[in-house]
Amino acid sequence: MRQAIIKYNNIRAGLLKELETGEYEFTYDEQYVQNHPTLFIVFQMPVTKNAYTSKRLFPIFDGLIPEGWLLTIAIESWRINKNDRMGLLLACCQNTIGAISVHPIIKKQDD
Repeated sequence: MRQAIIKYNNIRAGLLKELETGEYEFTYDEQYVQNHPTLFIVFQMPVTKNAYTSKRLFPIFDGLIPEGWLLTIAIESWRINKNDRMGLLLACCQNTIGAISVHPIIKKQDD
């Protein structure tokens, strides 16, 4: 299960997960809900304690993935399948232009 911390204006806003089922889940961070109850990352996802789920990568995150020649460079450089939207998001979207950034959570494998 791949995961990423989502930051909004450099504030930890929540956690994005790719579930074993292939679905996606976004949950606002508890502290973010308390401190920024009206500062949603996108209008369709108001700040709440409840998790949002989707069969496809949420459009707000999918829209961060580069397109055109920049996407081609990312696919070739990191050898990521162009249909692996979560993989592309994790590889390409830590330093985006705009308020939202994606920070992969890398899990260590046990020896």
